[in-house]
Amino acid sequence: MHRIDVLLREYDRARAYTDDLWKDLTPDEVTWRPHENSSAIGWHLGHQAHVAHFMVRNLTAAEPSPDPELDGLMDSANPEKFRGALPTVERLTTFRETVAERVHARMQAIASGNVSAPDQLTIVGAHLLTTLINHEYQHDQWIGEVRADGLGHPLPPDPEGDRVRRLDGYLVVDGL
Repeated sequence: MHRIDVLLREYDRARAYTDDLWKDLTPDEVTWRPHENSSAIGWHLGHQAHVAHFMVRNLTAAEPSPDPELDGLMDSANPEKFRGALPTVERLTTFRETVAERVHARMQAIASGNVSAPDQLTIVGAHLLTTLINHEYQHDQWIGEVRADGLGHPLPPDPEGDRVRRLDGYLVVDGL
């Protein structure tokens, strides 16, 4: 379906913006926490991917986690004070890339009708992608705050696109 293809491009745009927020930082900056009740940029990066995998897995296709050891750590039910023992930047990057590949594969299968209940899953997939994109941007706001306020780095410009805007201070994909 055309809408899923458009949303996959928006998902990639959101992930690229996330990369703009952190890829130029040192590993120490990615794992730095302003205080005990605050999450490091690295936690947000893992959490974004964890939620994407969790939602795709539970709403469209049962499949194992790409890194089960990260599941408990990256779950937001884990209190912030216990989010300090982060994996390496390399492991977080691999986790994020693997989840993004799986999101693409599953959504492309849905878009091509190569699933059971293709009409129903097309609706679920479109809403799911919209949610994943907006969740990515939600955490980008917090990553940006740590980047700018805590670490003193400038913020990249907002992503450009007809479907992305700010609402209540947060980037959102809108108008699909």
